[in-house]
Amino acid sequence: LGAAGHDAPCVPTSEATRTQAARLGLKLATLDDCPRLDLTVDGADEFDDALRLIKGGGGALLREKIVAAASERMIVIADAGKRVKTLGAFPLPVEIDRFGARATRLHVEAAARELGLQGEIAPREKVGAPFVTDGGHLILDCAFGAIPDPQALASRLDAIPGVVEHGLFIGLATTILCAGENGVDVLGEAA
Repeated sequence: LGAAGHDAPCVPTSEATRTQAARLGLKLATLDDCPRLDLTVDGADEFDDALRLIKGGGGALLREKIVAAASERMIVIADAGKRVKTLGAFPLPVEIDRFGARATRLHVEAAARELGLQGEIAPREKVGAPFVTDGGHLILDCAFGAIPDPQALASRLDAIPGVVEHGLFIGLATTILCAGENGVDVLGEAA
């Protein structure tokens, strides 16, 4: 048995998480080993009362979304500071292919403008160099401030060639456990 008697296979969503989980003695698997999962437990950079999330602050949004979509349930654990009325206070990560990165960025900027979204769209950097995801892609951080219609933005981003994935997680979370001063609020299905 792994950490604290845990023997269920765990599918990490980043190489950093894989390394940490292995150190803790957790039983690791890949999504190819376990293509259907019972449960994803993850955090969020931001969420609203409709269980919509912004994720990807750590740069693993593509793998996180693939794992979440392969799961029957997704439980999100977050503190009350990440709960918002309107998504967008946290910059939305958009993972893009390196090929044609400038052209893809221009398409993302145009889609944002068409939806009335304003704010800087900037390539993510790490120590003065482009941040590269575990999948070898780049990330644009979109500081819109507010995204009144996350579904419309998700649809527009999904249609742009060169956009690999975006950090809008819509229809994936089944439960959010929100820790605050007065305890834990449960949004969605009871955990």
